[in-house]
Amino acid sequence: MKPMCRQERPSMSYPEFNADYAPSDADLVQDMLAKNQFDDELKSRIRKRAEKYVDAIRHAPKSGGLEDFMQEYSLSTKEGLALMVLAESLLRVPDRATQDMLIEEKLSRGDWDSPDGDEGWLLMAASWGIGLSAKIVTPGETPGGVLRGLVKRVGTPVIRTGTRQAMQYLGHNFVLGQTIEAALDRAKKQEKRGYRYSYDMLGEGARTAEDAERYFKSYSDAIDKIAARAEALEGELPHAPGISVKLSALHQRYFLRNKEELMVELVPRVLELALKAKEAGLNFTMDAEEADRLEISLDIFAKVAEDERLAGWIGYGLAVQAYQKRAPQVIQYVGDLAKRLDRQFMVRLVKGAYWDTEIKRAQERGLDNFPVYTRKAATDLSFLECSRLLLAARPRLYPQFATHNALTMATLVELGGGEGFEFQRLHGMGEPLYKAEMEDSGIPCRIYAPVGGYRDLLAYLVRRMLENAANSSFVAQIADDRVSIDDLLTHPQEELRPAIEAGEDPIHPLIRLPLKIYPLRLNSRGAELGHRPQLGAILDAIGNFTGPQDPVTSFVNGHPTRPEGTRHPLKNPSNLALAIGEWAEATEGDVRQAFLTGHDAFKKWNKTQTPARTAIIRRYADLLEENHNQLIGILVREAGKTMDDAIAEVREAIDFCRYYANMADELMVPQEMPGPVGETNIYRFEGRGVFGAIAPWNFPLAIFVGQIVAALVSGNAVVAKPAPQTPLIATRAVELMHDAGLPPGVCNLVLGAGQVGSWITEDPHLAGIVFTGSTKTAKAINLTLANRDGPILPFIAETGGINAMVVDSTALPEQVVDDVVSSAFRSAGQRCSALRILYLQDDVADRMLEMIVGATKTFTMGDPANPMSDTGPIIDEDAVKRLEEHWEKIQAHGKAVYVGDAPKQGSFFSPRIIELDRFDSLDAEAFGPILHVVRFQSDQFDQVLEAIGKTGYGLTFGIHSRLEDRAHAIADRIDVGNVYINRNQIGAVVGVQPFGGRGLSGTGPKAGGPLYITRFCEEKTITENTTAAGGNASLIALSDE
Repeated sequence: MKPMCRQERPSMSYPEFNADYAPSDADLVQDMLAKNQFDDELKSRIRKRAEKYVDAIRHAPKSGGLEDFMQEYSLSTKEGLALMVLAESLLRVPDRATQDMLIEEKLSRGDWDSPDGDEGWLLMAASWGIGLSAKIVTPGETPGGVLRGLVKRVGTPVIRTGTRQAMQYLGHNFVLGQTIEAALDRAKKQEKRGYRYSYDMLGEGARTAEDAERYFKSYSDAIDKIAARAEALEGELPHAPGISVKLSALHQRYFLRNKEELMVELVPRVLELALKAKEAGLNFTMDAEEADRLEISLDIFAKVAEDERLAGWIGYGLAVQAYQKRAPQVIQYVGDLAKRLDRQFMVRLVKGAYWDTEIKRAQERGLDNFPVYTRKAATDLSFLECSRLLLAARPRLYPQFATHNALTMATLVELGGGEGFEFQRLHGMGEPLYKAEMEDSGIPCRIYAPVGGYRDLLAYLVRRMLENAANSSFVAQIADDRVSIDDLLTHPQEELRPAIEAGEDPIHPLIRLPLKIYPLRLNSRGAELGHRPQLGAILDAIGNFTGPQDPVTSFVNGHPTRPEGTRHPLKNPSNLALAIGEWAEATEGDVRQAFLTGHDAFKKWNKTQTPARTAIIRRYADLLEENHNQLIGILVREAGKTMDDAIAEVREAIDFCRYYANMADELMVPQEMPGPVGETNIYRFEGRGVFGAIAPWNFPLAIFVGQIVAALVSGNAVVAKPAPQTPLIATRAVELMHDAGLPPGVCNLVLGAGQVGSWITEDPHLAGIVFTGSTKTAKAINLTLANRDGPILPFIAETGGINAMVVDSTALPEQVVDDVVSSAFRSAGQRCSALRILYLQDDVADRMLEMIVGATKTFTMGDPANPMSDTGPIIDEDAVKRLEEHWEKIQAHGKAVYVGDAPKQGSFFSPRIIELDRFDSLDAEAFGPILHVVRFQSDQFDQVLEAIGKTGYGLTFGIHSRLEDRAHAIADRIDVGNVYINRNQIGAVVGVQPFGGRGLSGTGPKAGGPLYITRFCEEKTITENTTAAGGNASLIALSDE
């Protein structure tokens, strides 16, 4: 890991791309409908041509290729999912015991009897025993019967070898070749038929600098090999073959916030490859990726394009995804760039392959809308609109239309005029369609051909299946004889226009907008750092931050107190020489007054109707959202939060407000209990009194607000003490509460350290404590409460943990690396949920650990005000000292694997990785960026879980495995509060992943869960004899009817 330093920004002569990131669908669809109206004559020509294509497809013999496979075993079936998991995992699982478990689990689930015997060799290999030797198949047995019988005795070398062999057969049909040489040789057959090729080197995005260098060399070598083949073909552009390049493979930090770094490091790499492709006479296409990388991809595309050495070359291009709502603006931007530079660019238009990811990310990030269309018809219409723009931009832009849809193809043939563009199809798909098209119109077709080993296959294959195997896709529908030709050839305009004319929103009815994913409350609004205006607004807020001129003081009865206590300077943890303010400790009198004021205010607040209380809290949530950027600025400067972490924290505070308000509206309603006639029994919750809320510095807004709001909606008053390191954010939070209409005295803020906490726990008006912090402090508070005179008070404690993750040999390495690095090192490891100890199965430990170290090296530590910083400082020098002491001691129990660098000017502690020699070497939590690693054998799962349990902690736990039965069995057995399977173990979402531990990790109930506010309440039952006046009139008045 390297410390962050700012780079000089290269001069840029091109305008930056700018378009609304996630606009409303309705306006866009209405505009596209107006621009894409077809008269009856054009519709007739399109229909006639499309019918010929459909007829050719439906009467073509099955080839046993990718389309047949997807139609039979789609991702919507458990058989398809089982095959995908097996194909992805089996070839990289090194130990035979785990291979056997994987085969047994995946093949025992599903009905493998469906394909007929004439479906082609690929489907036969997939269904008849997944490539098992014919010697073990008895004539007359069904595939399902064979598999169910064999699964009982899996693990034999024959079955294991046969299954692996079948996965290789599948891979052979999904990729053109494992190497570029093999792919070029295999392409010759289709080239003789007139096809062109674009080669795609398979692989995930780079996690490490070494990954990026390896991918760069792979692309460079491929260009050399393709160039030799192009020379033999003697074809010129645009006929010559080409290569597709994935920018995320060429740099491990490919995000907009790292633009300065990318312009210095990535642009030269892309330019070098582009110049090499130009010299060889090839075409060179930058692949499209996720929506949050669109703007940085166009920055890089434009920066490379303006290099004068590329002048005169028509082979430079990029891919555009029609499902992105900004696609038309991208085409206009690229067209304007071509005109300004006097160049010609190629533009590959695709539907888009990351749709499910875009939907999930938008919902997770709390965006106003989606960056992609949610209905297939809207994407199809966008494809037409983009096609119209591309055809109009010829010859500046050379359109390359990637489609397997007969209607789309027929439309483009009619609109395009027959020249100046080409079609593209995927390797293994669309052969009958394109055979008919090339015979009919003669428009050239290029095959997009993946090249790579079977280990890189799954990500590509899943994207293709998501694109084409969904029930709504043309590829899936045309294979279904029950779908009529009229349904197949319905123009998207005809499908969308009635809805628009009726004033309906063209968003899919089953997909909730990001801010409406929860049925009973709004999701908190977030920010998209891949969108320049939102990133810029946050950077402005951070830059505009100024600390208070006067000392920050406690806040009692709606007003700041006098600064009579000891004063302390407040330092920016990323630069200890920079004072950002001053704060004054609460005096004992301040604390006593806070409790007296709270006690008086409680009487009225507890009698206030619950809807009135929760209305104030919802207004408060809205004010937090309105002041979002200001709060982020404070968190960055005072608490050392990175932008990502600060955004998430503000959102969590908002979510707490809305969630607990909803819980209170439901819980605090009096309930009539069942009983005999003649009496009523009313059960209700009430507030307890004045709660003490003691919050930590690591989540100084979210946890601080969550504690207070849970107490307030339940009818309590609060005396809240933030951590002494973070008084500014707490003060602003309380000010906004009062701006929302909270009555004076209901929430009182007292600033200070341990002594102030002691005064809180000893006050006679205290009705309960809610605390987040260390286990040691929690025990001390618990002891103080136990020794008090008077009633036994409730104590809600959330403490830390020695949080573990177990990774077996089936786990996907890239996913493990991402999740381990974020869990251990994000927020500089200063999360209660952070990963402390990683257990790696020895069979894969060497490679996994090498990748984790490599990824950690790219994880940048620095000033959190710099958008390129991935993590910031430790909260203060005392915390750094504790980490240093732990590091000194723990090295006696293992070997340091990695020690990073850290900036010198702040309270930084560099991320470190140490491999321990025993399962139980770690017996105490180190609250910072230290990852402890232990290896285990495949037969030692029980010992690992026992070691985890013996620590006594039980907060978070992660398991990475493709074996579902194993993952769920471990999740059931492990004694912790939050279990995460195949993901990171930080970032619990309010109302989605209620958070809290057990044992030494806390008391419960879980924060952000349905039982949390019950602990802040008293219960009361009121029973009334309604016959006391002489009889039950309502019972006597009942008639016989």
